[in-house]
Amino acid sequence: MGLKLETLVIVVIAAILSGTLMVKFTHKPSAGKLFTKEMEFTDTTLIEVDTATMKGRSFGTYGIRDAGVLTLHNLKYHTKNIELLRANKGTYKGDKLYLDGNITVNQKEGFDYSAQHAVYDKKTKILNITSAFTGIMNKNTIHGYTLRYDTQKKEAFGKRIDAVVYTAEK
Repeated sequence: MGLKLETLVIVVIAAILSGTLMVKFTHKPSAGKLFTKEMEFTDTTLIEVDTATMKGRSFGTYGIRDAGVLTLHNLKYHTKNIELLRANKGTYKGDKLYLDGNITVNQKEGFDYSAQHAVYDKKTKILNITSAFTGIMNKNTIHGYTLRYDTQKKEAFGKRIDAVVYTAEK
């Protein structure tokens, strides 16, 4: 009455097949950050143009585009209204350029500003300085806590201003 070897092999094969058919495999994405880096570069100049003119020029010593957001380190930015805008880090999100660290804005005419944090809206051409700032033109000096500067109209509106302004004698 012994168990035949063939019967034992058939029972083992049936058990293995039924066990594998009952297991359901699912693919779960990992809990970590998904890789979204699109581009990485060094010492690059980016030129923004439309069909008629150059709108702006940016230079960065290191840049990365990740999930549609472009970040440039040691940014230098130039438009027809801004002679030179420099920052340790600039982040492009849509039409806005978020600036952080040692920001200086040199104008073709008017005050030169320095601050730590600012946002430049490329569409409206308005620079919003969101930290304490200093503005200098010749011997004229302005200190304040926030500033909204329209680079087209050359109008500035600040909060908590402390200024020394020299006027011409008449």
